[in-house]
Amino acid sequence: MTIHQTSLGRRGFLVSGATVAGGFSLGFRIPVGDGVAHAAEVKEINAWVVIQPDDKVVIRVARSEMGQGTLTGLAQLVAEELECDWKKVTTEYPTPAENLRRGRVWKNFSTGGSRGIRESNQYVREGGAMAREMLIAAAAAEWKVPATECSAASSVITHKPSGKTVTYGAIAAAAAQLEPPKQVKLKDPKDWKIAGKPLKRLDTLDKVTGKQVYGIDFTMPGMLVATVRACPVIGGRLKGFDAAKVEKMPGVKKVVAIDGNAVVVVADTYWNARTALAALPTDWDIGKLGEVSSETIDALLKEGLDAPEAFVGNKAGDAKAAIAGAAKKVEATYSFPYQHHVTMEPMNATARVSADKCEVWCGTQNGEAALAAASEASGLPIARCDVFKLMLGGGFGRRGRSDYVRQAVLVAKEMPGTPVKLIWSREEDMTHCQYHPITTARLTGGLDAEGNLVGLHVRISGQSILASLLPQNLQNGMDPAVFQGFAASGVEAAYGYAVPNLLIDHAMRNPHITAGFWRGVNTNQNAVYMESFMDELADAAGQDPLAFRLKLLKPKWAAVLKAAADKAGYGKPLPAGHFHGLAQVMGYGSYVAGVAEVSVSADGQLKIHKITAATNCGHVVNPAQIERQVAGSFAYGLSAALYGEITVKDGAVEQTNFDSYNLLRMDEMPKVETVLVPTGDFWGGVGEPTIAVAAPSVLNAVARATGKRVRNLPMMHHELKKGV
Repeated sequence: MTIHQTSLGRRGFLVSGATVAGGFSLGFRIPVGDGVAHAAEVKEINAWVVIQPDDKVVIRVARSEMGQGTLTGLAQLVAEELECDWKKVTTEYPTPAENLRRGRVWKNFSTGGSRGIRESNQYVREGGAMAREMLIAAAAAEWKVPATECSAASSVITHKPSGKTVTYGAIAAAAAQLEPPKQVKLKDPKDWKIAGKPLKRLDTLDKVTGKQVYGIDFTMPGMLVATVRACPVIGGRLKGFDAAKVEKMPGVKKVVAIDGNAVVVVADTYWNARTALAALPTDWDIGKLGEVSSETIDALLKEGLDAPEAFVGNKAGDAKAAIAGAAKKVEATYSFPYQHHVTMEPMNATARVSADKCEVWCGTQNGEAALAAASEASGLPIARCDVFKLMLGGGFGRRGRSDYVRQAVLVAKEMPGTPVKLIWSREEDMTHCQYHPITTARLTGGLDAEGNLVGLHVRISGQSILASLLPQNLQNGMDPAVFQGFAASGVEAAYGYAVPNLLIDHAMRNPHITAGFWRGVNTNQNAVYMESFMDELADAAGQDPLAFRLKLLKPKWAAVLKAAADKAGYGKPLPAGHFHGLAQVMGYGSYVAGVAEVSVSADGQLKIHKITAATNCGHVVNPAQIERQVAGSFAYGLSAALYGEITVKDGAVEQTNFDSYNLLRMDEMPKVETVLVPTGDFWGGVGEPTIAVAAPSVLNAVARATGKRVRNLPMMHHELKKGV
């Protein structure tokens, strides 16, 4: 097992990134026509690679960039096989409509579930390799020599016997007219020169100089701006509004109702639209939903813990019988609240709709879904619609949905030919999210006389994301995604503990608040439940939490936990008042573990000093990016663990802005040390897995420090003073 330790500091990364060559090209669109003529015109070698006469290499990336580094990572994989000069690489987005017109040559446009690299690595590498072979073949034909006598390196083709050379830019037009090879051989990762290296990100320069265009920045001639207010109670309806009260206000162009549950003001500026919307008298129908509160939701979930019927997600032996006959029984109930995505850029999209065309400019995690939403809302066939992706100011799963795209198109349809940018206010964004689902879990374990875990039952009660958003994907009523981190089979058989008698089941309880995909999704709460309870079981067995786990874990799970513990110095003396807590999980194709080091002052103030994280993601495409993904995931996960909570009163979400939904501050961020332990035998994700170990590793460390077990998040509600 190879161990890589990343050491490039965050400040060094930002400074060095400012010198990166290349840029980010927006609004790419390929004209449809004769393939050969078109390819020669734009120097397109294939769908993935465009080479300009000055040797600039444009790599097309279908996945979305939202800060995670997918754009650079995928470009590295293509460039590696292409054998091009990395200093001359830039990137651009193809559009989802062009993808459909070309038989989905770029395949999946969805960016979520940490799939960007792990699911597309094979075909993007093949795209780079095919382009390389076509360039070599074109040069060989010009020289009238066998292609086997030629090689490529750093955007130059060399005929080895004669020493002749030609640059990619000079031969690209000829290469573009050749048939692509049927098969290509990909490099062994041990021979990588571009992939696998901590290269500078391609999108940093424009970000630090303010040049980068996000959806909310986008503008075009004649554009109007709109903002929306939906019914404050999700599921409620719009009864009516008095447009006459605001139609004469400064800049107002139109007031429209959409989807039966929202009203929109269109104006010349966002401020004028927002001011008029705030003054608009509006009447809502919320019905019985107004009786729902956090307390009624909690009661609903509590009832599910004892329900006789539940969907079974993982089962081995007879857990209930084993627990009943165990020498010692341990039981605990945990809960996890609704949480918001808190993207720094609120939802927005710009749309222009005419009689025969619909165009949308936006940040989206799913370009094809956004295209489908545009087609449905405009009433035009997909062939007459397109979506131009812009950089996302945060996604975290929220921009995988296209409700804001649909709204923008519906509004623009009311003003034919006029581009309209719809911007959600922060309050609208906060109160009409698709939230991290609320769940609770009762865990019951049985230990034999020697302290061995002989039976385990995990009953989850709570919400299903699929029931909220994609009910057609339920499997005989069951949501398999509820069991993330607990599954025993399937594409991601994630449960790593070998327990002879096991039952993990789910009593589905769905309040009216919409549940959605939130970075890390159900792995987050399931890791809190399982890893916190593993510590409780270890305590009950009188065993060290690490040793207790290692007895039960399968090899890859155990190896990554051991790597994190070794690097953190687990079991060795710590500064006075400091304590360790650990957690592990397998998710999104990767094995991860975290060891938190915390202290709690006499007055109950928690300080998270350091988190050491180990990751086995199989292959490492850019170790520096993984380090930052891990650190970013802890910032996100710790914000949720300490402060993240959406509550409900009178059917509506209570939190409306950052004054009522707190985030981790810079001085609260612990030092993060990342250890990469890639085994090189699979492709895993890195954007989401480590979020899941943030909360349980800290919770377990807090329990060591205080003797108190926090079982209900967020932690801000708990008094950590000893003896209180």
